[in-house]
Amino acid sequence: MLELRYRGSCPSPGEAVSPPPREGEAAGGDHETESTSDKETDIDDRYGDLDSRTDSDIPEIPASSDRTPEILKKALSGLSSRWKNWWIRGILTLTMISLFFLIIYMGSFMLMLLVLGIQVKCFHEIITIGYRVYHSYDLPWFRTLSWYFLLCVNYFFYGETVADYFATFVQREEQLQFLIRYHRFISFALYLAGFCMFVLSLVKKHYRLQFYMFAWTHVTLLITVTQSHLVIQNLFEGMIWFLVPISSVICNDITAYLFGFFFGRTPLIKLSPKKTWEGFIGGFFSTVVFGFIAAYVLSKYQYFVCPVEYRSDVNSFVTECEPSELFQLQTYSLPPFLKAVLRQERVSLYPFQIHSIALSTFASLIGPFGGFFASGFKRAFKIKDFANTIPGHGGIMDRFDCQYLMATFVHVYITSFIRGPNPSKVLQQLLVLQPEQQLNIYKTLKIHLIEKGILQPALKKRRTFLNHQIRINHHLVKIDEHFLMMAK
Repeated sequence: MLELRYRGSCPSPGEAVSPPPREGEAAGGDHETESTSDKETDIDDRYGDLDSRTDSDIPEIPASSDRTPEILKKALSGLSSRWKNWWIRGILTLTMISLFFLIIYMGSFMLMLLVLGIQVKCFHEIITIGYRVYHSYDLPWFRTLSWYFLLCVNYFFYGETVADYFATFVQREEQLQFLIRYHRFISFALYLAGFCMFVLSLVKKHYRLQFYMFAWTHVTLLITVTQSHLVIQNLFEGMIWFLVPISSVICNDITAYLFGFFFGRTPLIKLSPKKTWEGFIGGFFSTVVFGFIAAYVLSKYQYFVCPVEYRSDVNSFVTECEPSELFQLQTYSLPPFLKAVLRQERVSLYPFQIHSIALSTFASLIGPFGGFFASGFKRAFKIKDFANTIPGHGGIMDRFDCQYLMATFVHVYITSFIRGPNPSKVLQQLLVLQPEQQLNIYKTLKIHLIEKGILQPALKKRRTFLNHQIRINHHLVKIDEHFLMMAK
């Protein structure tokens, strides 16, 4: 504390504190006898405890302004704050759901753009919190480098998507062929450029803080970009793998709020005091029922169950296919206890409905922990919401904190239990090979099919053809002999 009093003011969190001049040493350091590295080590030893500050040392971020439309404020002015918030949340929730249905109607491409827009906004909200907390440092290039890294990571992930799902389109464009062939190298080179820019931007006395922010940016990228990439991967498997998980999380969020609002009495977790056991349990059962019904309805339509594919001949995304067994009605025998309740022995279901139970269970039991994680994050930085984008709801990240966790689960679930080898992807990879490589693969595949008895060897085919020709010639000779005898 002597050093702090000497400076005359309290340093900002994370800022290195300069020690007072030593006895017999000029304030300007004209008679330094130690090397720079020794001095920095000594400073770290003396003042390293500044990094072990508690949460109470984190500066508070000013509260966001209320962005509720004036028309709603006037209409709800006579209600208590509790009911006013309830109505605002309800009206805007219905508005967002209506817009979501409109985007679904507009097709898969618009859904991908929606995911990309949400990803960018969530990244902006988290990065802005870091910038506001440490705003006094005026770190060089912090926000510029953050957005640059966002661009690099998006270039990598979406380039991988283009290579996987747009191979036929890429083959027609020479420039794209070059970008796809060297895509990973280009992505790494772009990242290295940002990495070098970060190293060159390091400033003495701000080293630790700059590395904090470097880590902050990369964790934010992990939370937002990688998860949104998985969401789009799920969408390519079929719109139903996108809609059922997302709508299950939304349903759980709404029903848990309603059950907690009207019946909540027992606190669930300290990180989020408004969450109750009544809301948690009510949300679970409501979500499982909703997911089961939604899966039944969506499984009827090719538009939702067919994988999203890009057709170069029509230059658009299409969802046309013969539905897999997963989306065809199957008959199942009921367990004894359900037979007594339903009074029937068999029931017809889509197999996807069974999978929907697993998805809904995760959305209602594990998904909320993404929200609890976000609550802990906000408490750590003394903020109520990530932003004030949506009145009554907070920021975009406040609404999608559970969705990112759900996206990872769905992707892992598909790759573990649903997806098999994809012939179209294998064919796309074969088409970009050299002719010699394609010929070698053809010969290897042909030998393999002959060994399995699926194809006949070429020699056997030749013999079969010759025997057939001999039989035909024999019949022709007999016909000629018959006509000659008749002529006589």
